[in-house]
Amino acid sequence: LSEPEDSSIQVTGDTMYKSAKRFEDLNLSPELLKGLYVQMQFERPSKIQEISLPMILTPPYKNLIAQAHNGSGKTTCFVLGMLSRIDPKLAAPQALCICPTRELAIQNMEVLLKMGKFTGITSELGIPADSANYIPISKRPPVTAQVVIGTPGTINKWVTARKLGMSCMKILVFDEADHMLAESGFQDDSIRIMKAIVKASANCQVLLFSATFGENVKAFVTKIVQDYNQMFVKKEELSLDSVKQYKVQCPDELSKIMVIKDRILELGQKVGQTIIFVRTRNSASMLHKSLVDYGYEVTTIQGALRQEDRDKIIKEFKDGLTQILISTDLLARGFDQSQVNLVVNYDLPVRHESEPDHEVYLHRIGRAGRFGRKGAIFNLLCSDRDNMLMSKIENHFNHQVAEIPSNEEDFENALKIAGL
Repeated sequence: LSEPEDSSIQVTGDTMYKSAKRFEDLNLSPELLKGLYVQMQFERPSKIQEISLPMILTPPYKNLIAQAHNGSGKTTCFVLGMLSRIDPKLAAPQALCICPTRELAIQNMEVLLKMGKFTGITSELGIPADSANYIPISKRPPVTAQVVIGTPGTINKWVTARKLGMSCMKILVFDEADHMLAESGFQDDSIRIMKAIVKASANCQVLLFSATFGENVKAFVTKIVQDYNQMFVKKEELSLDSVKQYKVQCPDELSKIMVIKDRILELGQKVGQTIIFVRTRNSASMLHKSLVDYGYEVTTIQGALRQEDRDKIIKEFKDGLTQILISTDLLARGFDQSQVNLVVNYDLPVRHESEPDHEVYLHRIGRAGRFGRKGAIFNLLCSDRDNMLMSKIENHFNHQVAEIPSNEEDFENALKIAGL
């Protein structure tokens, strides 16, 4: 688990915690240690885990607001946190993790099953069922699984229908917390779930994890989470240094497609998998059709697909059966696939017409170069507006992005410089 030499992680709150240099320092069960070493094949905690795990696992179990790089091991922190707090003899929900997308919920569940393999701890996914497995909520039995991981809408339905009891809940995790608690995100559902827990189980520990926390979200979070420790990384240091970012000028939309076809995909086939981010479902289908017409095998994921199709596309990409994935911002956050070395921003992420979405940009580029691996990002710019958005992104992160001409030699060099 190599990672960028760890930047200044700042912690506010109690100083009674000692860093855990080894997993043995954390008072974990032998079954959990076996899961970490045998299943996860970890050797030692990453820097983020070293600092945050003692804060999560030491009584009196204070709340934690934690912000850390993409690909730095946040999932391990909260999954280990959940597993270590479960009383295996109590057949009731004791840990709940809420995620913004079904893809992230499924991925977190995979980590939980792997890490908790030897513990016998039970778990259940709370996500919208695909049509084949649909059961009306009134007919489903109450949840007895000890850990529940799901999306806010489904979890809320279960709570409201009294199918998910909260009285034994010890730990509540919000993954991608800034999105979960933002007004444009899932704020209402998240607050409802939180209130239900506070009412039923006053001592439940709340963990908020994300790679980004905007000021307005920070202000909101601190209103609803009392008495917490905080851990965060400086903004400038969030732009991953292991990943090289480039910008490419394209006179029009068609030349964007040609750059992807003749440069990125031709050269990129040797280096691993590629995710191409687009802004809208329409751009996604247009780009998909163009690349398929040119003979490329690509898959596309966006929110309007049926649940089972989304699951199948992700599985094929994770199993390495497909190399090129076109995605809306559905996968910008938290999606972990270590073979992704190239990310293409076909469209830059925007908040509204003239303002880039810095957080989403950071999340997108974090899909490449997981855990300090090498990666390259190509931003395709085709108008004055694109250039203005790009320069705002550069200013925000205090980081100049190199421009490369679209000829083959320059692209080959760019990949070399990125270590690919």
